[in-house]
Amino acid sequence: MPQQNWNETTYKEHASFVPALANDVIGLLKPRKGERILDVGCGDGVLTLKIQEKGCSVIGVDSSMSMVETAINRGIEAYVIDAHDLNYQNEFDAIFSNAALHWLIHPVKVIKNMYSALKLNGRFVAEFGGDGNIAALLKAMQDVFEENKEFGEFTMPWFFPSADEYKCLLEKEGFKVNYIELIPRPTPLKSGIEKWLEIFAEGITSHLSAEQKNTFMIAVKDKLITSLYTEKAGWIADYVRLRFAATKT
Repeated sequence: MPQQNWNETTYKEHASFVPALANDVIGLLKPRKGERILDVGCGDGVLTLKIQEKGCSVIGVDSSMSMVETAINRGIEAYVIDAHDLNYQNEFDAIFSNAALHWLIHPVKVIKNMYSALKLNGRFVAEFGGDGNIAALLKAMQDVFEENKEFGEFTMPWFFPSADEYKCLLEKEGFKVNYIELIPRPTPLKSGIEKWLEIFAEGITSHLSAEQKNTFMIAVKDKLITSLYTEKAGWIADYVRLRFAATKT
């Protein structure tokens, strides 16, 4: 699995749209005062803090040291833990996750860990990239690798399931799925396509030389300019989110 080395400052400056679009999924969580909640993939803690301000006791976990340090500086209890390695047992009233589960490419292991971490009747509420997410972006990146054999083999760093696929995975591990939906959400990229690629495709390009990365950026941009860019709207990423709420039974 290609590793993503998140930089908190860069993420805040150029990817702040990620937590900014999470109000609906927090609404689905319905955090209640006194609840103990786990935020999986908490990032810099912006959303974790919102949940904490509802009177909840919240723990954040993320695989990025930079992000976790920032979350701690916000007054959040947070730890550097990959959700594949989560080891809590019957501790939480709810688990929340935004824009993180698609980075966890062994979903069965992750879902098992979520189930174990929840108390009976605990809630698992999340939103992440679903089937069709960044389809145009993904094809452009794959095509550029295919056209530049010296780049090596393209490695898919994400998991974008359909609603039916993920519902089956949840139910197989014992969850009752109360709601699940794919939501198309075209998302403006105010910093442009190059900055998106620099931040989110770093795991794909980290082995490339500086010259090869530049070739990659230019070629991907050229392939997408007719489909994802207009002078009026600028760059719009073809996001599709999978949102769900499930209960441990």
